[in-house]
Amino acid sequence: MHRLGVLGWPVAHSRSPAIHNAALAAMGLDDWHYQRLPVPPGLFEETTRALGGAGFYGANVTIPHKASALALAGEASPTARAIGAANTLTFAPGGEILAENTDAPGLLAALGFSPAGMSAQVLGAGGSARAAVWALLDAGAGPVWVWNRTPERAERLAAELGASATAQPRPADLLVNCTSVGLSVERSATEDRALNQLRMTGDQVGEYSHVADLVYRSGSTPLLAAAQMRGVGTTDGLEILIAQGALSLESWTKHAPPLEVMRAAARADPAT
Repeated sequence: MHRLGVLGWPVAHSRSPAIHNAALAAMGLDDWHYQRLPVPPGLFEETTRALGGAGFYGANVTIPHKASALALAGEASPTARAIGAANTLTFAPGGEILAENTDAPGLLAALGFSPAGMSAQVLGAGGSARAAVWALLDAGAGPVWVWNRTPERAERLAAELGASATAQPRPADLLVNCTSVGLSVERSATEDRALNQLRMTGDQVGEYSHVADLVYRSGSTPLLAAAQMRGVGTTDGLEILIAQGALSLESWTKHAPPLEVMRAAARADPAT
């Protein structure tokens, strides 16, 4: 049995198992299985180093472990090194851990258009934000601004990747949310309250040409709902998850996964 999983904390909301297992079944890879791996930060390195010996072939990595995943890998792709974070690990037979980042190309694939020449505002300063900033700059976007509730983190990310930090979200062609704001399924949280956590209003969201939100949940996130209400183009987190997940799955199985099967599984899975 080839075992795969997703490392995160929390990870109960992840639709990756449904997406990957549907794809594996459609590909006829009945001896492969994908599961959730809830691991708190203090146990991440110890747990991850033990996965190869426990029969795992690979693992995706989500919040808050992406920088730690790169740090423990014995070998990393140039993309992962340049970004400073990894979302895909492969466990070699000899015990070596190999790191890759499919978040960056996955974001660009999910957008469905080239951001070359577009200005962009990225919200967040974690591993996903690092991938988004790097991907946008590498694709020719600019300027790219970074905002975070902790300004020092935004300044550090921007300095390391060649972007610009900003004290407040700025108007731009493209807005990419890489924070966890909107992940909660609590219906009592209003759109305005959620947007306030991003230092934004609904009218400000309407100033962008396109909004991408890495958060996914049943129904639109408050950010995407605000954008759609104002006629702004959107890319939701499930499309981004599918795109980066397909690249990870192909790297492990050496087969192109069925995107429509993955998409159907993602939309049908109730986990959020």
